Amino acid sequence: MPSPNTPARPTVRDVVLQLFRDLGIDTIFGNPGSTELPLFREFPEDFRYVLGLQESVVVGMADGYAQATRNAAVVNLHSAVGVGHAMGNIFTAFRNQTPLIVTAGQQARSILPYDPFLFSAQATELPKPYVKWACEPASAADVPRALARAYHMAMQPPCGPVFVSVPADDWDQPADWLPAREVSHAFAPDPKAISPLAAALNAAKHPAFVVGAGVDRDGAVDRLVNLTEQHQANVYIAPMSARGGFPERHALFGGFLPAMRERIVDILNGHDLIVVLGAPAFTYHVEGNGPHVPPSATLWQIVDDPQVAAWTPAGNSVVCSLHLAVDHLLAHSQPAPGRQARVKAPLPPAEPSLPMSVDYALQTLSEVRGTDDVVVEEAPGSRAAMQRRLPMAGADNFYTMASGGLGYGMPAAVGVALGRQKQSLPGRTIGLIGDGSSMYSIQALYTAAQLQLPITFVVLNNRRYAALQDFAPVFGYAPGDIPAGTALPDLDFVQLAQGQGMNASRVEQPAELAAALAQALQADGPCLIELVVS
Repeated sequence: MPSPNTPARPTVRDVVLQLFRDLGIDTIFGNPGSTELPLFREFPEDFRYVLGLQESVVVGMADGYAQATRNAAVVNLHSAVGVGHAMGNIFTAFRNQTPLIVTAGQQARSILPYDPFLFSAQATELPKPYVKWACEPASAADVPRALARAYHMAMQPPCGPVFVSVPADDWDQPADWLPAREVSHAFAPDPKAISPLAAALNAAKHPAFVVGAGVDRDGAVDRLVNLTEQHQANVYIAPMSARGGFPERHALFGGFLPAMRERIVDILNGHDLIVVLGAPAFTYHVEGNGPHVPPSATLWQIVDDPQVAAWTPAGNSVVCSLHLAVDHLLAHSQPAPGRQARVKAPLPPAEPSLPMSVDYALQTLSEVRGTDDVVVEEAPGSRAAMQRRLPMAGADNFYTMASGGLGYGMPAAVGVALGRQKQSLPGRTIGLIGDGSSMYSIQALYTAAQLQLPITFVVLNNRRYAALQDFAPVFGYAPGDIPAGTALPDLDFVQLAQGQGMNASRVEQPAELAAALAQALQADGPCLIELVVS
């Protein structure tokens, strides 16, 4: 028997909350359900619960927050159905390589043998294969250690979501305190593997870098600028990259690679060395034929994901953290003399029209936005225009989804704004969203309004699923033949926003666009502006 003066052991809830504090986590994203309620009883004042109105929305918010803060975010979901709702954005987080700790409630252990209401029969199997690790601890006392392991696995390259199922009655059970511990998540390149690349850079006459999301994720953008200037190498953004990786106004920036094999080879033709950084080589969207790089070029890849390195179809790969690899190349390579990079021809300005072109709308947005503003984009049908007319500054300036799944952009903009607010960063978050994309997660407007975040949602309303209509000829559609189910008439985004407590406006006339965008970008709190475009 313990003496009356013996302090009570902490509960699982006490230990987990302290673990999160030690890991720099003070925010939990969620949509509450009955099996999660015990975690939030007597919720401490130093934590924040961010409510989303649907489970996929809260995962998208956590994804944006984790990317902006560079630390794993915690998402709390309801048992089986809630996890099912969230799977779209769990898949996107997996493709984005975003570190997330996804927890889900489970029914009480004592009634699990009876298949109770709201239990998950195979909880750890449900989110697979799009989590790095999934666990339902064998006992309540194992929950804190499972969450500690989950954190470090989420943060270990390649980063990604992990999943822990927690029975509802575990939170009040006794547990032992966990000592805080540091785990390094970066790993350096093998000198024997990367030294031949440094030599190849020295010898190349016309090198090129292809940059993926891993460069920005590892904080290597400024280092890469130095490396490309040192070697006078053109820089291209990898197909379907989920983050920016290079300042797009820089003289060495060569543009964006499409997800088409033949077009990639055509664009890179003339370069004798191609170095892919932090991206697959390459992501394709349609079938292709022929070589993966120009026949006269050698391919090298630096990536932190050994599985991506394993399937790369040509060239050599080095598996390591991107910033450490770029540091090595800066220190161990010197360019051959006489190099001259390609220079892109300037783009003529887009002219006003009625209805407005997307090019004109985004050109105007570029002119009026602030230098510290960041963009979270989910407008696939307008992405080419964005790449032409809305150049990004490079580091921590642009976010989108690598999965191709819609419903990410609006909640991710909320998460990015929250993350930037936590770090006291200047500027406004611009959620650039297509009309079709926005309807997958329109509930995110409610959270933005409740939290009064500095976000401007710019909805490009062309009254259709433009990406599908534009892509239809690839699958044999005749010109003018519109695929079924791709028209979207009669959506009113002003009313949708106002119904969730957010100020909103609509612009149809090009003469009114600049002033309306400037006002929306200088608003107090969040707002939405709907642009009616062709």
